[in-house]
Amino acid sequence: MDRGQSLPGRVAPDRTAPDRAAQRRRASGRPRIEDVAALAGTSAITVSRTLRAPAKVTEATRGRVLRAIEQLGYIPDIAASSLASRRTGIIAVLVPTITIPVFAETVQGITDTVRAEGLQILLGDYNYSDASERELLLALAGRRPEAIISVGLVQEPAARALLRGLGVPVVESWDLTDDALDLVVGFSHAGAGGAMARHLAAGGGRRLAFVGGTDRRAAARAAGFVAAAIECGVSAAIALPTAASNLAEGARALAQVIEQAPQTDAVFLSDDMLAAGALLECQRRGLAVPDRIAIAGLGNMEISRALSPGITTIDVAARAIGRRAAEAVLARLRGDAPGATVLDLGFSLIPRGSTRPVPAVA
Repeated sequence: MDRGQSLPGRVAPDRTAPDRAAQRRRASGRPRIEDVAALAGTSAITVSRTLRAPAKVTEATRGRVLRAIEQLGYIPDIAASSLASRRTGIIAVLVPTITIPVFAETVQGITDTVRAEGLQILLGDYNYSDASERELLLALAGRRPEAIISVGLVQEPAARALLRGLGVPVVESWDLTDDALDLVVGFSHAGAGGAMARHLAAGGGRRLAFVGGTDRRAAARAAGFVAAAIECGVSAAIALPTAASNLAEGARALAQVIEQAPQTDAVFLSDDMLAAGALLECQRRGLAVPDRIAIAGLGNMEISRALSPGITTIDVAARAIGRRAAEAVLARLRGDAPGATVLDLGFSLIPRGSTRPVPAVA
C-alpha cells in the first residue's frame, strides 16, 4: 500500500495542522490542563478528576496524569476552577508580621472558627509596610477569597479601594475606628496605653518611659500613655522605636532607656516579648525589679507568666479577637446580620510582680 494513502473509512491525520494546545501553551507561557491530558493519553475531565477526587480514578491513570503534571510543571488554576460554584472555601488573613506570638493567637482563633465550617485560611504577612500590604492584597484577591480579615486597620487609600471593590466581607481587627471598611473587631490602643500609665503612676512611678515599634497601633499606645502620665502629674518619655519584637531587642531597649534617662523608674514596653527581654536585662545589670525599675508589657503571652517576677501586662484577648472576627465573617456569608459594625472587646490590666503594688483605696 502506498504510504501516503488512507485506509478506507479513516481520515489521515494532517501532519501540517498546528498543535493548538502547544500554541496556547506558548501564548500563555504555562502548561494547560489540555497539555497534561494529551501527554497522559486521557481527557481534561479525567485530569481534573485526578486532582479533585483521586480515589475515583484508576491507579494506572492516576500515575500517568501525575507523571505528566510533574513533567510539564503544571499548576492547577484554582481560581478559574471555582468560578462555576463561585465558592473557593478560602478566607484570606493579613498580618503585619508572623514573628509576634500574640498575632499567632488571633490567627489561631480565626482558623479554629472557620475550619469548623469547612473553610480554610490563606495567610499573608506584609511586614508593617503599606506598599507590601497593597501588593499582598492584589495577590490574595486573585485567589478569589470569600472574605478578608486584616490584623490591623487598612489605611493605604489604594488598598482600601481594592477591598471595597472585591465585594466580599472585610473585617479589620486589633483596633477601633469610626471609618470602617466593613466590620471592625478590636480594642483601644490609646486606652491600653493610658491604663498602664495610670497603673505605674499609682504604684509610685514618677519617671515613666514607653518603648514600642513604628506602627500605628504602637503610636496610639504611646500617645495614650503620655497623655495619662501627664494627667497623673508624672513625666513620660518615648524611647527610640524597636526594630523587632524579641528578647534581644527588649534588652537593647532597656539598656538605651537607662543610658539616656538613668532616673527612669518604670517602663511600658509595647509587647510582652520586649518586656521579657527588658526584665532579663535588668537582672543582668543587677537592677531590682520592681523596686528600682518597674517593667510592664502587653499581650499576656506565656512568657509573661513564666518569668520571675511575672510581668504585669495588658490582656487584649487576642484569640477572642480572631474568633469574633471569624464569626462576623461567617454570619455575612450565611446572609445573617453580623451584629455591630464595630465591636470593642476591650482589654484588662493584669498586675504581677514586675510592677509595684497599687495602694488600696480607703
